[in-house]
Amino acid sequence: MKLFFPINKALTVFLIFFISMINQSYSQNFKSDFWEHVRYGGGIGLNFGDEFFSGTLAPNAVYEFNKSFSLGLGINGTYNSQKNIYKSTILGGSLIGYYNPINEIQISAEFEELNVNRRYNVNLNRPNENYWIPALYFGAGYRNGNVTFGIRYDVLYDTDKSIYSQAWAPFVRFYF
Repeated sequence: MKLFFPINKALTVFLIFFISMINQSYSQNFKSDFWEHVRYGGGIGLNFGDEFFSGTLAPNAVYEFNKSFSLGLGINGTYNSQKNIYKSTILGGSLIGYYNPINEIQISAEFEELNVNRRYNVNLNRPNENYWIPALYFGAGYRNGNVTFGIRYDVLYDTDKSIYSQAWAPFVRFYF
């Protein structure tokens, strides 16, 4: 896994550079309508409980190639805290793809890579944790306008390391 992230990082930098060069050369000759096909969305989450707090901010953007296919990127930042037990920071990104066989149905695939950093209270005598966890979600949803409701499943789910309690997760997506 240590080798996986540096390769992804280098590949990501190369792809961004390559795409920007193509876009730049294209825009010198033609007026680009690129931004007319970009949709923005994401998620915001807050959770409060008995001496517990969790906050998530997960913006993303997708490029609609046509009415059926979209591809995009997302980032994720989460902070959790349980008083006198632990604090955690979770940061990462994702590659997202959507396919709409008909306007109302959306099939999705998302690869997510998160860095989990948990710091436990010293009185608990537990070592702190810092690790990367991948997730590969496949999902399906009902789409109505800018909103999609559905469910997704993480095929790489790890009960010991995942930040979620189970592999199945409902979702609501908004894009503008």
